[in-house]
Amino acid sequence: MVLGLVMPRRRGPAAPRVVYRTARVALRVTPGQRRRCFGLLRSAGDVWACVLEVNAWRRRRRDAPLSGYQELCRELATSGPGTFAELDSAGARSVLRRFSDAWFAAAKRRKDGDVSAGFPRRRRGLVPVRWHHGTFVLDGRRVRIPVGRGAAPLWVRLAREVPYPLEQVRSITLLCEGGRLFLDVSAEIPIATYPVGAGPDPGRVAGVDLGIIHPYAVTGPDGAGLLVSGRAIRAEHRMHLADTKARRRAVARRAPKPGQRGSRRWRKYRRRARMVEGRHRRRVRQAQHEAARSVVSWAVEQRIGELRVGDPRGVLDIEAGRRHNLRLRQWQVGSCRSSPTRPRCPVSRCVS
Repeated sequence: MVLGLVMPRRRGPAAPRVVYRTARVALRVTPGQRRRCFGLLRSAGDVWACVLEVNAWRRRRRDAPLSGYQELCRELATSGPGTFAELDSAGARSVLRRFSDAWFAAAKRRKDGDVSAGFPRRRRGLVPVRWHHGTFVLDGRRVRIPVGRGAAPLWVRLAREVPYPLEQVRSITLLCEGGRLFLDVSAEIPIATYPVGAGPDPGRVAGVDLGIIHPYAVTGPDGAGLLVSGRAIRAEHRMHLADTKARRRAVARRAPKPGQRGSRRWRKYRRRARMVEGRHRRRVRQAQHEAARSVVSWAVEQRIGELRVGDPRGVLDIEAGRRHNLRLRQWQVGSCRSSPTRPRCPVSRCVS
């Protein structure tokens, strides 16, 4: 089935309520397709670098920086076609949207008194590219990624089926993580409806306590409770740390000096290290997703109408030694502390 133009770009005020969900799917590509996909990501990085360079010129002239999405798009239009290799205008505009959102998010944090918030001024080699509905084609496990005018069509194959109905898919995002190519597929999912008397009861409230060893401990009415074990996640962190230390000790003597270009053997080791690091992050993220999903499934079965999640972030500021500080940094709450725009825990993503 080929995805058609059946979804509006904007939803009307009387349209049924929906939620947005995103699934990450790996790509199975040939060497040529992989080269072209990385070329799109590098071209997106060039767009990001050009915006930084233009703003640096304007800053030296004491002019106002270009931060609005419309004015950035006008600058992109003046550059002309073919400036950024095979990257099309829709993909380039997605990079400008990402830059504009990052700029105004930092401005809002500074306005609220967070002096540590910094504006986007760092160059990035690979930048994710997003295409909205109507610019790409999704046919089962095959996806046609948009490219610039005059370039050959780019069809890639997904490693698994998209978990959403094709008519609900709204956008796709090409990105690289750990040296592997992925596609983030976003879709509009209608809010679930329940028969009369079987849906969540607003009067039934459950409390969620976030823990370091066990990610979630839930208590509900009538003495019901749920404890989600997190020992598998801790074991993954511990084994990954031990493996990383062993690898570094084995190659310490072959490490290049500062400013020295590493050998092909060293670059092969670094490529393998990035692959292992990406696999570790995916395993931890999947385990956290499954834990949060078990909490939400339990709440639906118990007809819980409200989940009250505790906020233990004050514990993160306590110096408790190297070992315990490492546990806190590996905690989901600790990883969410660095960005106030991110949710506090995966449960908030599942119940939103």
